Amino acid sequence: MSEDEKTRGLITSDVQVTPTVPRPKWSGQLEFILSTVGYAVGLGNVWRFPYLCYTSGGGAFLVPYLTMVILCGIPLLLMEFAIGQFTHLGPVHALAKVCPLFKGVGLATVVISYVFCTYYNVLMSWALFYLFNSFGATPPWKSCNNSWNMFKNCSSGFQGNTTDLQSASQQFFDHRLLKKSNGIEDIGDLQWELFGYLFLAWVIVYLCIFKGVKSTGKVVYFTALFPYFILFALLINNIQLPGAKEGMLFFVTPVWSKIFEVKVWVNAAAQVFNSLGIAFGSMISMASYNNFNNNIVRDTLIVSFINSFTSILAGLVIFSAIGFMSHLHNLPIDNIATDGPGLVFVVYPEVLSTMPAFQLWAPLFFFMLLCLGLDSQFANVEVALTFMKDEFKDKVLYFFKREELLTLFVCIISFLLGIPHVTKGGIYVFQLMDHYTAVVSLMFLAFFEVLAVCWLFGVPRLSSMIKKMLGKRVNIYFRVCWLLICPLLVLCILVSSIVQYTPVQYGTYKYPSWAEWVGWGVSLVSLIWIPIGAIHEIYNNKGSFLSRIKTAMTTTLDLAGEDPLPEKQNLNTATEHLTTTL
Repeated sequence: MSEDEKTRGLITSDVQVTPTVPRPKWSGQLEFILSTVGYAVGLGNVWRFPYLCYTSGGGAFLVPYLTMVILCGIPLLLMEFAIGQFTHLGPVHALAKVCPLFKGVGLATVVISYVFCTYYNVLMSWALFYLFNSFGATPPWKSCNNSWNMFKNCSSGFQGNTTDLQSASQQFFDHRLLKKSNGIEDIGDLQWELFGYLFLAWVIVYLCIFKGVKSTGKVVYFTALFPYFILFALLINNIQLPGAKEGMLFFVTPVWSKIFEVKVWVNAAAQVFNSLGIAFGSMISMASYNNFNNNIVRDTLIVSFINSFTSILAGLVIFSAIGFMSHLHNLPIDNIATDGPGLVFVVYPEVLSTMPAFQLWAPLFFFMLLCLGLDSQFANVEVALTFMKDEFKDKVLYFFKREELLTLFVCIISFLLGIPHVTKGGIYVFQLMDHYTAVVSLMFLAFFEVLAVCWLFGVPRLSSMIKKMLGKRVNIYFRVCWLLICPLLVLCILVSSIVQYTPVQYGTYKYPSWAEWVGWGVSLVSLIWIPIGAIHEIYNNKGSFLSRIKTAMTTTLDLAGEDPLPEKQNLNTATEHLTTTL
């Protein structure tokens, strides 16, 4: 066992980590920053944030959003970086050491990330489909004279959201790309063209990650930076178009009455969690490949700032284009903007088709989407790979011989699990999976992670952990956020999500009751590991029931005698910890 591992406190009286192969490291610190920025900055920044901003008060939404970034996003991102870097372990083993009672939280993060990656790559197949269809002299989604169009209600212009007519771009998405059926109960045949694009997307992912952080770290130099060139180029181009100014003003003009609505604050917090990847386990996994003394406070601030900046930049790009559409078709802006994939696969293709130099901007835009999605996908797959390497290192190497073959195996299984999404009813499967994974499960998972680390493991221990790595304690801002603000905000978000719960639907289509049960089953696939882990830990401990619970709440990380708290710690000492923290 190396001296570095001993100083980290990874040897205790009952737990020992003895890796047979040295853990790989990022080749340079810039690789880690670009990888985490690439993961945080994804498709949600392009379609989810702009839509939330204009429906939640325009510029006024920036107040709750930036407040949530400062009080919740930044502290929790630092918390995950600290856990991964200190333990040099993935989320399963790291959280099991931090708080054995909630060791199931770590496994739940792995499961939710893996489930997420099985359908997230479907978006990459859509981006590839549009990319290869954008090289013609005329965009195929511009006219109604195609075999897939429904001529009775097709419009070659954009008619907005309030008429029965459909734009040609909407019909291209529905009837050419998706070839969608009438509902999830009619799953339909496999779409071989999309099947091929999905296969190509997984081939690209594999070629980028098969060498682990050594290959991913090199790829992100391009995939993380290229989207910014395109976003700035599009913004410069868009602001010269008529109506662009009105679109941007619509995006940023504050509606101050919205700031007093609870839902707006909940939306802001949910956007921060989803965008920064809190509770997905990816940030813990990527930080585990850092050097022990890396400055994670600096990295946290860089990643958080770039993520928020990109969201605002993407909003300006999208709404300058929507303003141009509004001017072109003489429609209100709020009659054009839409949420989710429709914004980048229906509205923006229509915008691109009317722009000068379409043959340049359309391929660049869809290639940018591909880069944005790939960065996030790298991290999601890496969570599962890190878990398998930490848990079954010798066994998987004995079976697969090489880590590259393990990565290939994970990619193949993920590809097979994504096949239902490329059927004619695939869009309904996609929407169901996304709602119950990225919305329902995530809020529960985030709450238990914050509870385990901030209250059971304790803020003084977390602060001591960072002091060992950086040589100084974090300031009072982080400690107060960890102890009071973050847990209470996450609890409020969870309660609000439960109270305001609405069943999943796709447009006007409402899912049958059996599909709802399937959705809750998808949620339980990840959440069930939290109570199972707690029961397993309590059962394996000795003594009375209460003593078993107390033991389960005691960290197995030895901070070399510098732990400022008593050996046993639980929620009843939270008030006492506040005095210690301040």
